[in-house]
Amino acid sequence: MQNMEANQTQDTTKKTWAWWLGMALYRVGINAFFAGGGLSRLRRKYSGLDERTGQLEGTPEGRLWVHAVSVGEVQSAAPLFRLARGDGIPCVLSTVTPTGREMAEQLIGPVADRIFYNPWDRPCYVRRALDALNPRGYIAMETERWPNLLAELRERRIPAFLANGRLSLRSMKKLRPQAAFWREVLSCFTRILVRFEEDAEHFRALGVEDKRLVVTGDCKVGALIARKKEGDPERFAGLRRKDAPLFVAGSTHQGEETVVLEAFRSVLQTKPDARLIVVPRHPERAPVVAVESSPLETELYSRLPSSANWDVLVVDRIGVLFDLYAAADAAFVGGSLIPHGGQNMMEPALFGVQTTHGPHTFNFPDTARMDSLGAALLVQNADELGDAWRDVGNAKTRTSYKKACQAYFDSLGGAPERTWEVIRKFLSVAP
Repeated sequence: MQNMEANQTQDTTKKTWAWWLGMALYRVGINAFFAGGGLSRLRRKYSGLDERTGQLEGTPEGRLWVHAVSVGEVQSAAPLFRLARGDGIPCVLSTVTPTGREMAEQLIGPVADRIFYNPWDRPCYVRRALDALNPRGYIAMETERWPNLLAELRERRIPAFLANGRLSLRSMKKLRPQAAFWREVLSCFTRILVRFEEDAEHFRALGVEDKRLVVTGDCKVGALIARKKEGDPERFAGLRRKDAPLFVAGSTHQGEETVVLEAFRSVLQTKPDARLIVVPRHPERAPVVAVESSPLETELYSRLPSSANWDVLVVDRIGVLFDLYAAADAAFVGGSLIPHGGQNMMEPALFGVQTTHGPHTFNFPDTARMDSLGAALLVQNADELGDAWRDVGNAKTRTSYKKACQAYFDSLGGAPERTWEVIRKFLSVAP
């Protein structure tokens, strides 16, 4: 039986004309897509069609349903899973991408009652899934806000939460022309638990009430610290050549590898034994990146140890980047030289390595604070990246980075616990 407080919170917002009109247009668009051959196109693109159409029969009922779209969101969800299980609440997890599902199997598989693909946001699929799951509550991670699913959760008086919520200035500006509609959609959440005050301000700009917003900090911090404790720091120590530096370019996107490789070539002029590991955000791009690395000696990760003479290693697997950062002397975090918004700056910084990034970091508003503390460094081009990498042999610089990173992480922590403490009150969990 759901907590009365949760039901009251969900019932206080009456449906307005913006809700009815927005939902009508949204559902017309969704149904037109599927009626126009959308399902056939999705079938060719995605696996798990049964799950994506809500066919989840056989899943134990009454679980807490956590939704994490891909790899990063799964990492954020991992500590919440452990806290829920610690309170005796069984959980299931949905993802959207195959890489997200693979990461979920690694991080959450042992404590999840089931991992499945999230149903597409069509009313009939959503209802079918909820009929099968009958969840105790629903937690969406970071940016997931599906109107039909949230509407059905509210109709069924199932408490719903957005955890580790983030809303960049760029995304807020895109949603603002439909602010009246999105205000109603977001009101379906019992609570919106955000990472930073900047995120809360952006939600307020869309009309979200203060009583629904709670700033809890970034859950990724707790997840990363736990992974570091459980990881193997020596896993990739053998990839280093002699005592020369090892550089890692993580989660790179198309167009960024060219810059990274140019910077690395310049470093080789003074550090000829240095090595570079490139980890594309999408592993299927690895063969293309390997070709771009020519004429440098290049190898794919899946072919190791076929050659010990490589200069550039291109990773074509997921689940290895975190431990690669642990072995690195310096790291570049991708998605930041192009207007993608950046990937997780915290991962390499957690190991005290020099962490560089480009100017486009709007998905991670705390990057500016990392820069100000000296825990991360902004680079604009290949020349600046090369200059930063050439400096990694300086013992004074290395010590400075480690101290700055430690100071940054000391200022964080506790976000998963704060997040769970809010959620558990609405799930009738005894203190």
